Amino acid sequence: MEIKRDRYLKKIISFMWDGQVKVITGISRCGKSYLLQSLFKSYLLNKGVIEDHILSFELDLTRDIRYRNPLEFVAHVRAIVEHSTDEYYLFVDEIQMSDEVPNPYNPNGKKITFYDALNDLKSLSNLDIYVTGSNSKMLSSDILTEFRGRSDEIRVHPLSFAEYYSAVGGDKQDAFDEFTFYGGMPLILSRPTDSAKMAYLKSLFSEVYLKDIVERKKIKHGDVLSSIVDLLCSSVGSLTNPTKVASIINTVQKRNGENIFALNTVKAYMDYLSDSFLFTECKRWDVKGKSYFDYPNKYYAEDIELRNARIGFRQKEMTHIMENIIFNELMIRECSIDIGIIYNNEKNNKGKATPTGRKIDFIATSGGKRPTFSLHMHWEQKKRQSLKISLFC
Repeated sequence: MEIKRDRYLKKIISFMWDGQVKVITGISRCGKSYLLQSLFKSYLLNKGVIEDHILSFELDLTRDIRYRNPLEFVAHVRAIVEHSTDEYYLFVDEIQMSDEVPNPYNPNGKKITFYDALNDLKSLSNLDIYVTGSNSKMLSSDILTEFRGRSDEIRVHPLSFAEYYSAVGGDKQDAFDEFTFYGGMPLILSRPTDSAKMAYLKSLFSEVYLKDIVERKKIKHGDVLSSIVDLLCSSVGSLTNPTKVASIINTVQKRNGENIFALNTVKAYMDYLSDSFLFTECKRWDVKGKSYFDYPNKYYAEDIELRNARIGFRQKEMTHIMENIIFNELMIRECSIDIGIIYNNEKNNKGKATPTGRKIDFIATSGGKRPTFSLHMHWEQKKRQSLKISLFC
């Protein structure tokens, strides 16, 4: 089954041979490798690129484990490309698996990283570089520093409903109802039964996402990280903050006679979840005051089915599910998103004017404009269904 991801493919194509490193980021298993190794590679082959001129390294596979060493990697690529006049494409998949190695000329100095390797290879004018990875700290903040404006980021998300529907077809309402339950992780489309889909989604959290964070960040209290995930999944669409999360966790810790955790620890764990693209924090904007509130904010799951699976497919509040799905759709459309509040003087039952805050669900900025989305989820079912189909198709 071929899943169309035209939005991302067009963006990659637009960046070809611009002298930058193309960095494809996103949560694990959202389809980054498929986009690069299948869709983009097919595009290049159809354009007449010779297959052995596409150099592909998958650092999460044993066959390419030696190339996690940036020095081994650079030497191998240079041996192929450096003395040729042909154009080559370099694909590096799962760059977060790369190692740092001592500088052989200065063993006690700064270690050599994959950033050093890519910066070195950027000097080859006949090489166009593409990398993927699943950790935002490594692939956003660090790259901005290390490459200093010399990289293009293509953020990939799980399937939108339009992409999902292009693969499954059939009745749109039935497809959307299934999408709100199982979400848009691409591999879910190949699971043959409901139980297989549920088992796959549950395993993503326990065996992939949380395990990866615990190992990479050397977290000592995996149970606390797990509790934070449960709380964020349960509070999608509700205002929260690290202080509130820490308070709930420590209440349970005290009740069980166990040690409490510092606010900074809880905040760091929440940051790790954001860095791995599992959740996105959305800040509150005072429309009239034109400033952000410090707290509380909202956290949205990167894909609704991960949230559903984590809480055992129990909480099915359509208002919160729709809010999360629409937030993700706006993210896919590359909007900058805030939640808003606006204060107006309104008369109370005694005729006295008092300031009253009104919630704005989303303030989405795209292309310098700030359209406002206010989703009245108490609408009658007919209007809500109309919103589902018109917004996502």
